[in-house]
Amino acid sequence: MQMSKNDNHRPPLGVFILFRYFALLAIVSTFLFNSPAVAGDKAFIKPSDRDRCPVCGMFVAGFPEWNAEIIYRDGTYRVFDGPKDMFKYLADFKKYEPSLQRKDIVNIYVTDYYSVRPIDAYTAFFVIGSNIYGPMGNEFVSFEKEKDAKEFMKDHSGKRILRFHDVTPKVLGEFK
Repeated sequence: MQMSKNDNHRPPLGVFILFRYFALLAIVSTFLFNSPAVAGDKAFIKPSDRDRCPVCGMFVAGFPEWNAEIIYRDGTYRVFDGPKDMFKYLADFKKYEPSLQRKDIVNIYVTDYYSVRPIDAYTAFFVIGSNIYGPMGNEFVSFEKEKDAKEFMKDHSGKRILRFHDVTPKVLGEFK
């Protein structure tokens, strides 16, 4: 059978479907496996009895409901007696970590006030100005869910809800 110039010669439909499937798989894999969240994720490390807050020097294991933690790419970590000291540490990073860089941080955790379990600090909701105090006084009270933060704020005279990137040196100055 001879084909003329006007005959369309196309591969079978299944070849196109397979090609599109593998192309999509390649694109998704590139983004998924090169993502810093997946590539560098390290789980929360339960503080030991010897772990001290690098900002105030307090032993932190006795306050699991307030713990905050920063984990570095090499597996080392710093644990804090509350989010307030963690934010102070981050605001003056070179003072506390002259040999490290912020880009070496792979995870930051805070503790959800109601569930008392570690949550991602970047997505947490923080209530400030409440009548509930942490180990070192006024504290950022952390929540995984906004509805919990709003309820807590109402029940405990909180002043406002902040997100991680809302915490500025000016906000930290309110805690001195």
